Amino acid sequence: MFWTSYFLAVLALILAWPVPVLLSRAQWPARSPFTAMVLWQAIALAGGLSMIGAMLVYGLEPIGENLIAGLRSLAGMVFNNEPTTALGFWHLFALSAAALLTAHLVFTLLLTYYKIERQRRRHRELLTLLASPSDDGPGTVVINHDSPVAYCLPGGARSVTVLSDGLMAALEPAELRAVLIHENAHLSQRHDLLLWAFAAWRQALPWFPTTRLAQTAVNSLIEMLADDVALRTESKVTLIKAIAIVSSGASTPGLGEQSVSGGAPNGKALAGQALSPRALSGGGAVVEGGSISATGGADSPRTTASRVSRLLSPQPPLAKGLRALVLATSALLLAVPTGLLIVPGLLG
Repeated sequence: MFWTSYFLAVLALILAWPVPVLLSRAQWPARSPFTAMVLWQAIALAGGLSMIGAMLVYGLEPIGENLIAGLRSLAGMVFNNEPTTALGFWHLFALSAAALLTAHLVFTLLLTYYKIERQRRRHRELLTLLASPSDDGPGTVVINHDSPVAYCLPGGARSVTVLSDGLMAALEPAELRAVLIHENAHLSQRHDLLLWAFAAWRQALPWFPTTRLAQTAVNSLIEMLADDVALRTESKVTLIKAIAIVSSGASTPGLGEQSVSGGAPNGKALAGQALSPRALSGGGAVVEGGSISATGGADSPRTTASRVSRLLSPQPPLAKGLRALVLATSALLLAVPTGLLIVPGLLG
């Protein structure tokens, strides 16, 4: 197990720094967003598993030939008061670090989910008061605000797409269809789960620059995935116009400001304050600029620029062979640490 712990530690280090940095700078993810998304998830899961596994295997090395045997011996020490003299200081330190890191990651994941759900619940309550049903279909509501705003609020059967009066006035019918298709893609493909997982990863390990890179990349990829769905029925020109109009609403300075000219805020000012893009960051994830995109994800000027650039200068999709290679690499990243941790115990 000694060499296994070192191999897992090296793998965790590689997946924590050079690999995410290189992937964040690569150009090919825009050509195959789904494949890149799978790879990012594999990197995050394999990196966390390798990091915890390295400490766990090193800590258990004196009391077991494999992970399962070591855990059985450790359980005997904890529950049966068996002697712990075989464990040195650094072994106990590694075991404690593995336990604390695991608890920290799980707690942060649950806490992030709780915060997001609480904000979404509050947001639904505000929509009940401030929004009205839209004629564009069930699950779509309209808020009274002049700025062009569109986003989706996930929630299973309670999911809703929110539009503003300003958006509906600014968009042509085809452009509005593109926005609605885009938002529905976010909901049907459950992009909120990806945002939740990577937001929790960044919250848990904020000192890792790669958590920021991963979250930014995932935010951009989910927008591209939703763009691709909209492009199945609408033209690129239509989608580009829609993105430009909606992004102008996300950057409107007064969108979240309360009007004080008349004393108490009116309904429009209240809607702008309570349902502003900045107030919606809990529905997705906080990124550069802290704003929510028109597409329902956590968008930033950089993400919007990359989306428009991708549409203006389209590149051919990644070749099938390369996509298969990336997917196989993703599977291998998950299989290697899992196999090193579990298989020796099953065979022994």
